Amino acid sequence: MKILVADLEGVFLPEIWINVAKKTGIEELKLTTRDISDYDVLMTRRLSILKENNLKIQDIKNVIASLEPLEGALDILNWIREESQIIVLSDTFEEFAKPLMVKLNYPTLLCHDLTIDKQGNITGYNIRINHQKKEAVNALKGLNYHVIAFGDSYNDIGMIQEANQGFFFNPPDSVVTDFPEIPVTRNYRELKTMISALLNA
Repeated sequence: MKILVADLEGVFLPEIWINVAKKTGIEELKLTTRDISDYDVLMTRRLSILKENNLKIQDIKNVIASLEPLEGALDILNWIREESQIIVLSDTFEEFAKPLMVKLNYPTLLCHDLTIDKQGNITGYNIRINHQKKEAVNALKGLNYHVIAFGDSYNDIGMIQEANQGFFFNPPDSVVTDFPEIPVTRNYRELKTMISALLNA
């Protein structure tokens, strides 16, 4: 049996932190795992910026409420779910993703969560498990699934390499340069073609 796993932001949703950066005017919040491969370094800096600028969870939720899935994302996700099973593996947080899941017809999502104090300050983040994307793929393989994985960024490398078959979806040039051996799709048409070929192989 075959199963798909995929990243969320940059694949089906716009990057949440980039949109927070646009709304607040804080340029450094535009940095994502496309720019900084060490997730702990990235998140520690993000939380520091939020504290410095007195930004609370509601400020971020207000931005998230204005977001929509990438154009064509719901159609391709619905198509995938008709053809196979898919689990979305993301390094986002439940508090961020939950309002957007309704817009994607509630796919199965495995991610992390935040620590928030009574004043609404984000005081910490809680990783569900280290290398959760890679470990999820490994667990699915242990259940005798043939895993097909795709994502767009450095934090997707582990799951793509661990999967039976994996590829990029619309990655930045830096990621392609660093991992030239991994196949690339650039849009949902190419994604559909790739998935069809792998499911029918």
